Amino acid sequence: MPIVDSILMELDQESKTTRKLLERIPEDKLGWKPHAKSQSLAVLSMHTARIGGQIAKAAAVDSFEFAPGPPSDPKTRKEILDAFDENVASAREILKSFDDARMMSMWSATMGGKTLMTIPRVAMIRTLLLNHTYHHRGQLSVYLRLLDVPVPSIYGPSADENPFA
Repeated sequence: MPIVDSILMELDQESKTTRKLLERIPEDKLGWKPHAKSQSLAVLSMHTARIGGQIAKAAAVDSFEFAPGPPSDPKTRKEILDAFDENVASAREILKSFDDARMMSMWSATMGGKTLMTIPRVAMIRTLLLNHTYHHRGQLSVYLRLLDVPVPSIYGPSADENPFA
């Protein structure tokens, strides 16, 4: 099996769970923050929605210059869900073109001309696309809990949803 196939299977499976969380975002609470230093629910949700497509585009080149811009501040849940669906589809299209040699080739990240990391592309995809999504999905589940929104099952029962019952 090509290396990318296992990545695509995981992306497909995990995207279902991520979408469930995004679907539960209370639209009237998009500006809410759990702490003054935290991102708003809208900004965190949109960042989570865009990770797949943005990182897959970065993976398509051998060296990527990070240039963080202002965060996107969506006004509706639909805007977030549309961005998520578009970015997952974009990530799939880009990733499925990678053969094993491409997945194992080296990839670099730079910022301001300084090399931040040079790692195999597959490690970059695992870390920056998949794990990064799971990290922010976890943050979103805490935001939902603090807002008293039922938290969906992620890898097993939550206090609100038991897929095994």
